[in-house]
Amino acid sequence: MNHCLLITGGAGFIGSHVVRHFVLNYPKYQIINLDALTYAGNLENLVDVQDAPNYTFIKGDITDRSILQEIFSAYNPSAVIHLAAESHVDRSITDPLGFVHTNVLGTVNLLESARENWKEHFQGKLFYHISTDEVFGSLGAQGLFTEASKYDPHSPYSASKASSDHFVRAYSDTYGLPIVISNCSNNYGPNHFPEKLIPLCITNILAGKSIPIYGDGKYTRDWLYVKDHARAIDLIFHRGKRGESYNIGGFNEWQNIDLVRELCKQMDEKLGKKTGTSAKLINFVKDRPGHDLRYAIDATKLHKELGWNPTVTFQQGLSETIDWYLTNPEWLSQVTSGAYQKYYKNHYQQ
Repeated sequence: MNHCLLITGGAGFIGSHVVRHFVLNYPKYQIINLDALTYAGNLENLVDVQDAPNYTFIKGDITDRSILQEIFSAYNPSAVIHLAAESHVDRSITDPLGFVHTNVLGTVNLLESARENWKEHFQGKLFYHISTDEVFGSLGAQGLFTEASKYDPHSPYSASKASSDHFVRAYSDTYGLPIVISNCSNNYGPNHFPEKLIPLCITNILAGKSIPIYGDGKYTRDWLYVKDHARAIDLIFHRGKRGESYNIGGFNEWQNIDLVRELCKQMDEKLGKKTGTSAKLINFVKDRPGHDLRYAIDATKLHKELGWNPTVTFQQGLSETIDWYLTNPEWLSQVTSGAYQKYYKNHYQQ
């Protein structure tokens, strides 16, 4: 089957890996990458595919109905993989309306564009919505999030994502729009913007700065290697049952403090430092409001129905991630300085 596939948010961390995966593995698919290029969107993540004949980049915002209509009119995409979102919890606490604007209204704009342009001829169409495990709230010491877990968001970010999930299901139930949803755990890997925990630690260790850890550091997260996530999205896109949701997790729980200590240990080894040097930079800071204690995904459904499994252990994935940052200092420098934002102007606005 040949697709014109619209991927939103395809210049961000997860999105760029998904775009690259589909461009390289499905040369007969026409891939349209729509991204607003806000602070976390970086086209330098995609330099290796930017000239591929099956790839087109369009700068635009999903909150702009006119650009969505232009894309549907010009390219007639038969499927959407929706990754565009504001995703940082701390930012959502200081700017909740921005998260509502992008994550809720932007998603509804995209749903409306798909519904209007596909009309009642939904055969062969698909709206694939990528979400987060944070919509389920917080777990105690035991148990896992499943596809049947109730929604219980605790931050403006997770509330905005929960709302977008509900709108996607509502469009399926009300209009018959063919949809699928996946909820993933914390991603890590190359190209991650350095405000997130793992790249922030790497960046601060390289700069000799303190590593901030919220509270007592015992908050627990399930970690998923971003390339494994892209593989899971591929499987769900092609073989997932329409109308269903799938949880994507790494079967890989770590308390924040234990993760950071493992990262410090690997950094010391790779930088030729004495063991324990980087760990001295750890600094416990005041906790953030509404901080969920533990997230953990049960990805059994994805494994049983579609045969997906993680391909690397966390230690392997973390090692590969650190190696990528150590061998790409220019990328890191441009991201931390903001210079990466000039890339679009230099390469696309001429």
